[in-house]
Amino acid sequence: MGYGRKYTQEEHEFIKKYYKGRSNKELTDMFNQHFGLDLKVSQIQSYKKNRHWDSGLTGRFEKANRPWNKGLKGLDIGGKETRFKKGNIPPNYRPVGSERINADDYVEVKVADPGIWKMKHVVVWEKENGRVPKGKTIIFGDGNRRNFDINNLLLVSRKQLLKLNQHHLIANHADLTKTGLMIVDIYSKIGERKKR
Repeated sequence: MGYGRKYTQEEHEFIKKYYKGRSNKELTDMFNQHFGLDLKVSQIQSYKKNRHWDSGLTGRFEKANRPWNKGLKGLDIGGKETRFKKGNIPPNYRPVGSERINADDYVEVKVADPGIWKMKHVVVWEKENGRVPKGKTIIFGDGNRRNFDINNLLLVSRKQLLKLNQHHLIANHADLTKTGLMIVDIYSKIGERKKR
């Protein structure tokens, strides 16, 4: 049955009688069982909504009601056999130094526990040069995300990277990309001069 179905007077009276204090799911189940139908929850919900019938349910605990676990801090409901024991190593644990490929196809290296990962090209660059300065990033000079040769890793500003991408100046060779970087810097200097 589609939406916009015609309800009989008996069906109308049934919904009107039972909608208060019941969820749409509960009311739909009762309705379907009583009339031998297979309406969707959304159909009953729409019918009520079109008539501005509100069940009165808010989904919150009323002031008079108490949650079943109030005052039971630390209640142990079982499941001790499935808890991690102290010192237990989960089966998916990866030791520091492990590598993985992330969703963007970059290699990451685990640098600390628990679960601290860093881009491998950044780790390699920082090992030679110290921390990457704020506002800067490391790119692959030849565009190959698996070439971690230190001469292939270039430190650029975010602004330079934006311009490199806009002008398609990241080449398949690190020296060409370095030349592209010089061109980007020249564009920036020209832009600054024009503003004066």
